[in-house]
Amino acid sequence: MKIFCLTSSCVTAVALTACAGLPGPLPPPHALLTADNAVPLASTTAAASAPDWLQADAWASWGDPALNALVATALERQPALRQVQARLAQAQAAVDVADAAHGSQANVSVDLSDQRFTENGLVPPPLAGRIYWNNSAQVGASWEWDLFGRQRAALAAAVGQQRAASAEAQAAAVLLAANVAAAYVTLARGIALRDITLTALDQRRQVGELVGQRVTAGLDTVVEQRQADTALAQAQLEAEAAAEQIDRARHALAELTGQQPDALAALAPRLAAVNELPLPSTLPADLLGRRADLVAQRWRVEAATQDVAVARAAFYPNLNLVGFAGLSSLGLDTFLRAGSLTYGLGPALRLPLFDGGRLRANLNARAAEVDAAVEGYNTALLRALREVADEVSSLQAIERQQRAQAQALDAAESAFDLARQRYQAGLGNFLTVLTAQATVLAQRRVTAELKARHLLAETALSRALGGGWRDAAAAAIATPSAEPTSHAVPHAVLKELP
Repeated sequence: MKIFCLTSSCVTAVALTACAGLPGPLPPPHALLTADNAVPLASTTAAASAPDWLQADAWASWGDPALNALVATALERQPALRQVQARLAQAQAAVDVADAAHGSQANVSVDLSDQRFTENGLVPPPLAGRIYWNNSAQVGASWEWDLFGRQRAALAAAVGQQRAASAEAQAAAVLLAANVAAAYVTLARGIALRDITLTALDQRRQVGELVGQRVTAGLDTVVEQRQADTALAQAQLEAEAAAEQIDRARHALAELTGQQPDALAALAPRLAAVNELPLPSTLPADLLGRRADLVAQRWRVEAATQDVAVARAAFYPNLNLVGFAGLSSLGLDTFLRAGSLTYGLGPALRLPLFDGGRLRANLNARAAEVDAAVEGYNTALLRALREVADEVSSLQAIERQQRAQAQALDAAESAFDLARQRYQAGLGNFLTVLTAQATVLAQRRVTAELKARHLLAETALSRALGGGWRDAAAAAIATPSAEPTSHAVPHAVLKELP
């Protein structure tokens, strides 16, 4: 009955004094953008149906086992990704700490000290000036009554940070996989360009032999011979440069996959073996909900909103129920006797009265963090929309260029065949052959470059759309309504999320 009266008195005191330091209203928060009220994703004019890589990742749809193995190796070994995963473990630990504060707390303390009591203090004789054992053993317990939701908000903020860290880890994994795919395409492009150069080298050797024969027969002069020698040396130079670029591409890919620089010395992907994927006819704006970095930013907004609730609850009192039981005595001979028993139970109230504006400043700072988190999300959304628009434009332009390039390559190869035939028949000069051959090689290089660019643009667009990562509940929070975020505690929203 006494405890109930004390508790009632504390609640009454809270009701009477809490009004002395109410936090008051906050300025209207900044509004979250959506894909609809920012820049919509425009329809394309390409394939009629969306390719499979919109549901997964583009590089997985290429059907290249070697690339898939490299991506798996990178996700397992890359130190940068492990660092992100370590930060996720830290965020999870913070959630556990916040959750632990939600329940009751208990502790045990035992103090045994052989103590001399002062003769000139408050201790009366016969204790004064003598040495006695001062003993205490106590079990204490406390439970905070979360009247104003401070603990709930703190837990929700920690959960938001943990989910943001989880989404960031997913974003890092998608980015790493996309970088591996891009490096793989770069290596394949280098090998394709080297093969073209080696083909040119072989052709120029053949032409050089033909020029030598014609010089011996008196049909050509030393000028044509020097021209052929120069063209051959230039092809050898280009072959060496291509080999250097291939080595550097292998080293970069080895670093991304967490391996030694020479670990991929035998890797030789072929650009021609990779099938390009068509651009879909439409790209719905809700695809951006699969971007893990947007999900992470949205969780940052929710976590910052919960921090505002924690700062607001600091204006109100804390009410704890505290109890203890134990033994206390002077002298070891009486320590375990019934008379040494001590216990207590009752409420504890703590209420801020004067703080020099510290609580208000802290609340304003937390509110500003919400606005900063909102603008961080808005920035990420605009960047995502720009990246998608860029890659869509690139793919459209590349596909148009590829159609024109196919015609240009056919015309160049036909012209080279005619020039060579005329030269062999003595109807043309060698300079015409070299010019036609250079045109063919240039067109083949452009063809290889365009295919590599298409694959790289596929990779970039896939990453811009989330890289295949999908979490339905997280995607829902990544595409919020156009209404601004409230500084109130959105418990309903958090309960719906995993």
